[in-house]
This record gives sequence, C-alpha cells and structure tokens, in this order.
Amino acid sequence: MAEDVQSGIEPRSFLMCATEVARLLDVEDIAMKPNDQHARHLAHAVRKPLLERATLPEELFAPLMAAAVHDPDPSFCRWFVEPAVYAFGRRRVMAALVDYLRSGTDAERAGAVRAWYCAHVPLHADRSPAYGPGGVRDPALDESQDIMDAWLEASMRVFAAATDLPMCHRVLLGLPTSRAAYPPRLHTLLESTLASAQTHPDRHIRRWAAAADHDAV
Repeated sequence: MAEDVQSGIEPRSFLMCATEVARLLDVEDIAMKPNDQHARHLAHAVRKPLLERATLPEELFAPLMAAAVHDPDPSFCRWFVEPAVYAFGRRRVMAALVDYLRSGTDAERAGAVRAWYCAHVPLHADRSPAYGPGGVRDPALDESQDIMDAWLEASMRVFAAATDLPMCHRVLLGLPTSRAAYPPRLHTLLESTLASAQTHPDRHIRRWAAAADHDAV
C-alpha cells in the first residue's frame, strides 16, 4: 500500500524523479495521466531497460536513488534499487541510503527505510548483464558490512532525535534484537537506545526493547 499520506511524500516529487530517470535513459514519455499514475507508468517504462543494460551512466546513480527514496509504494521502489545494485554495487547503494537516513527530510528517511530492504536483493548473473563481464562480479562492489553497521548507528541516532511515533517505528522496529548483530563500538549507543525504548509509551517499541534485552552483550 502506498505510504504517501503517512510519510508526507508528495506524488509530484516522485513524478519528477521518475521523469529524470526516463530522460537519462532516453525512454519516450507516455500519455499524461494524473501525477501519481503518470509517475507509476514512467517507472514501469524504465524498469526493463534499467535491467537490460550492461552498464548505466554515472549521472544516473543519484536520480535512481532519489526515485527509490521518493517512491511512495514499498512494493515498487525495488524497480529503481535493484538495477542500481547490479550496475553500481550494493555497497554504494547502501551508502547512499545511509546518507538519506542521516540527513534527509523525514519523508526521505521513511523512503530510505523502504529502499534499504530492497537493497538486500539477491544477485544472479542471468538477471542483468550489469552483474559483471562474463558472469563474474567484483566482490568489492557488494562488500557492505561496515555500511550495514553505519545504518544501525544512524537508525539509533534518528530514533533518539525523533519526535513522532511513525518515525520511531520506521527506524527502530526493523533493527535486529540480537546484540551480537551490533559491533562493539555501537554497544554504548545500543544501551542508550534500549534504555529509551524500555520506557517508551508505545508498546511495540517496548516489546522490541524487551526482546533485545534478553540477549546480553
């Protein structure tokens, strides 16, 4: 279900992003429809060429990330994230999403959380020629453990600063409850996050804290 109402993302923002991706791909525009429908049709039009090309131009990376983050429907932002992962690497895509989470608007942070899930898409050599020459991929493109740690840190810091419940839910409830998933440098921040979550008025957040509290560092 689209989250434009809940997250504050305006359909026009997504339309601008989808239009820019289509322009850079030289995909012919389609008949004008209401903004939200036009954006979705443009997204559908670029989906196939994005996955069919062995390389994507550098200038397309930022528009792809913007389209993924501004897509109000979590069912479809993968259409922009997946080809970006193939062409530019999982590491770079995840790093861009961490940047959105750290410094984006609340709407962009919500979009980054949706796109983060899609960034874990499994890669297959026969899915896109951008996988790698001759079906061989450079592992460095997808090395991302440090970026995933950065996501954990950014999520906890956003939770600490959040003033609205939906944002608290977005950045916290998707985090692992196993303390082993957090590197030692984040243990102090994790303890602070747990202390805040344990006394939070929302029962879902308290439940997350209770699950995490069962696993000692």
